[in-house]
Parts: sequence; structure tokens; C-alpha cells
Amino acid sequence: MAAVGCILASSPFGAASREFRQPDEHSLDRHGHYHSRDGSTVHQPAHTRDGSKPEGASARCRDDTWSFSHTHRGTCSRHGGVASWVR
Repeated sequence: MAAVGCILASSPFGAASREFRQPDEHSLDRHGHYHSRDGSTVHQPAHTRDGSKPEGASARCRDDTWSFSHTHRGTCSRHGGVASWVR
């Protein structure tokens, strides 16, 4: 008999697992990406064209860009630090 299991990834944001949504590229002023420490591709911090919170944002940086970081460590490090975390 084969054993079947499920592993939930621990999230630094408190939930057992979290689906990270990609932002709508049309609403952002930048379109670059970077690879996080865990190997995932993450959208670089960007401003929205209308100033609203974009889908998938995890933090607002002090320079008013939105971060899409999957972890707290290093979030907004080149953007003045984190102004506030979003859910």
C-alpha cells in the first residue's frame, strides 16, 4: 500500500500556505522580475499607474512602490524599507 502525504509550506506571513498572485502588468510602471532565495520568480517593486494597491502586493515600501516579496527578509531593502505590510 502506498502512502500519500501532503506538505504545507510555512509562510512568513503567518498562514500555513499562501498562493502568491502575480500583479496585472498593465497597472504597473515597471515590469522586471527577480529570483528569490527559495527560487521563485517575484515581480520587482513597482508603482501602480493609479496609486491603488495591486493584486499580489505584500508590502508598501517607503518610496511608495509596492513589493511582491514572498518573505519579510529583504523586502523593500532598496526602496527605503517597509512602510506597511498588506494582507
